[in-house]
Amino acid sequence: MKQITFGGNKNIIGKKLCEIRKSKALSQTDLAAKMQTMNINIDQQMISKIEKNQRQVTDYELACFCFCLNISADDLLSNFKDII
Repeated sequence: MKQITFGGNKNIIGKKLCEIRKSKALSQTDLAAKMQTMNINIDQQMISKIEKNQRQVTDYELACFCFCLNISADDLLSNFKDII
């Protein structure tokens, strides 16, 4: 499969995801468990890779992150202007 990047980034939410997750006192394992209750097959290592910009994020993962963290997609995408 062809790897898609934008400005050398595999995703644009990693840094913000980490900040928001920590502000809500959740570990990566806690967040993965919440995602798994929504039938999203993701584990702590995958969340770590997302936060380190080493893994792409699907649209349904983005939506579920927002639901699990009780935030809007705009919250996670707010760093977009910094990388364009």
